[in-house]
Amino acid sequence: MLMHKLRLTIIIFTWLTAQCFAAEPFKITVQLDWVAEPEHGGFYQAQTNGFFAAEGLEVTLIPGGPNAFVMPKIATGQADIGQADSTNTLLQQAEGLPVVQIGAVFQDDPSGLLVNADSPVRTFADLEGRTIVARPEWAFLVYLREKMGLNFNTVPTNYAITGFLTGNEIIQQGYYIAEPYHIVKAGGKEPRFLATWDADFRAYAVLITNRRFAREHPIELKAFLRAYIKGWRDYLEGDPTLAHAAMKEANANNTDEFMMASRQLIIDGKLVIGRDADAGPENIGRLDPARYARQIDQLEELAILKKGKVTVEKAMTTEFLP
Repeated sequence: MLMHKLRLTIIIFTWLTAQCFAAEPFKITVQLDWVAEPEHGGFYQAQTNGFFAAEGLEVTLIPGGPNAFVMPKIATGQADIGQADSTNTLLQQAEGLPVVQIGAVFQDDPSGLLVNADSPVRTFADLEGRTIVARPEWAFLVYLREKMGLNFNTVPTNYAITGFLTGNEIIQQGYYIAEPYHIVKAGGKEPRFLATWDADFRAYAVLITNRRFAREHPIELKAFLRAYIKGWRDYLEGDPTLAHAAMKEANANNTDEFMMASRQLIIDGKLVIGRDADAGPENIGRLDPARYARQIDQLEELAILKKGKVTVEKAMTTEFLP
């Protein structure tokens, strides 16, 4: 009788222990590309409103910056998911980096050219003979030269906005959902924005993961993307208060005014839901293989991507999207 009770006790203890371990959330680390701002609204809304937790996930968000090194960290397993842009990711994939693009942040990458309000530059053609402050490796610069036949000088960017406050002419790479607000707030005039998509250079802002992580954790990636997409929709349509509070905690430079203004620009620009005829909430997170084929062709034509080094099938997948 005593042995029977002992066996029963062991069985119950083992079962309870197994249940405790089964209830442990799956941990995922996300490396952001920049400091916490509304461009990361989907992450912070999903985290602060419990969408990740409801999927059995414990998500840690690591803010980035100029030296975030997103792709190397994902490739080496220092983080599980990262935010990047489709162009640079394609170029790194061609170099053998073991990452794959799994979902969209923005349907169109909002990185373009900010132009001083008093500048005569109003179109891409007006860039002829000018100086552009930008990241030297930015593929769009090659596109402007090779595809549009423009000649201009480049100066490496230090990400500062001071050039827009001096009254001098300046043309600088930037995000139109961020820098213009800070320029005006500092006393400058609102700059014009030349969008890359208006030049038919359409890149995504994307989520990437390590290929090995994708193979080993498909269920968890699907759960992550369900929560992330729900987070973006709720951030755009619902109350962003909790997400903004978390962003302020992660980035002391955030203000309520800036975050609400940036969020509104994301909404007005249809960056998350898409700018095409089929735009809508159902497009949140979606990736279009045809657009990847088009972008790969463009980069190959510019000779900055070796022909055949990257295929659509190797570059991206939709298998983890809802």
